Amino acid sequence: MSDSGVQFFEGVEKLLEIWFTNGRDSNKHSDLRKIPRGKLESILKIVHCEIISFVNNDQIDAYVLSESSMFISKRRFILKTCGTTTPLMCLQPLLLLVEQYAGFTEVEDLFYSRKNYKRPELQVQPHQDFDQEVALLDTLFPDGNAYCLGTMNKDCWYLYTLNPPRDTISAGIPEPDPDQTLEILMTDLDPDIMSIFTREECLNAAEATKKSGIDKIIPNMVVDDFLFEPCGYSMNGISKNVYPEGCYMTIHITPEPEFSYVSFETNMSTASYREIITKVLDTFHPGKFVVTIFTNQASAALDSPKEVKRWQTIGQWKRHDMQHCCFKDYDLTYAFYSKFPS
Repeated sequence: MSDSGVQFFEGVEKLLEIWFTNGRDSNKHSDLRKIPRGKLESILKIVHCEIISFVNNDQIDAYVLSESSMFISKRRFILKTCGTTTPLMCLQPLLLLVEQYAGFTEVEDLFYSRKNYKRPELQVQPHQDFDQEVALLDTLFPDGNAYCLGTMNKDCWYLYTLNPPRDTISAGIPEPDPDQTLEILMTDLDPDIMSIFTREECLNAAEATKKSGIDKIIPNMVVDDFLFEPCGYSMNGISKNVYPEGCYMTIHITPEPEFSYVSFETNMSTASYREIITKVLDTFHPGKFVVTIFTNQASAALDSPKEVKRWQTIGQWKRHDMQHCCFKDYDLTYAFYSKFPS
């Protein structure tokens, strides 16, 4: 319990993204979406969450979970969970299911990331400490590397990814499709806006989505949203085949003033994320936020590092920190912003 008697909830998510391949022996029939739903549900039991709702199109299956979201496309698996979930505990059984049902034999790339928690002591092992998480991941992935970006004693962001030496990368794998991910992790939210995501203010998720303006951030999305009891909100959006294949967005909101938190994520392809970031900030009015942008060499957003470097301010938010990393197939840009002193 917090000092005010409100039950604490950790909004900060653990984000796991895995890309699968067969190396040189590419098999067009391999597909992660062949994994039966019952098997996915057994995986999620290990994580301590469950499926609430589901939408899909030709490229992607999108699940709203009791603790955030899961996205599955042909080669990519994304699991994003908050609270005291344990996503890394499902990795070994997931890898077995992928080989058994989807027909993939190799992990091509893996990203595990999260912001620092508000209350790490409430987490379940191995998620109490990033060193514990890294130790578990290292047992499965010999080429994994761990990073911490930002200020370790305040706001920071942890990442574990595969970054093998160049000469160990399988030859003959075709050039990657364009890929990019924008994530905005917001804290110290406006209480009036956060009240929208309570049952006192809105009767259902559709009302909260419209009243907040979430439906206008990226238009032409099929929206699957859920308003929790007594408060809290999750949504997935998938493209109506207007944007490139497999485009998604997802938003998760912990509205309680004592520990408010909002996350926004999308893989929408665009040359500049300035407009989307501005829309997100205008929608939620955070006191501070972390932004991360992953791009590969084929991405339209490849110039994001140069662009973020120019953004010393975005509206009423000032940049305090920026870092840029180059990995095997991706570039990563990290930046931290907070509102100007009033």
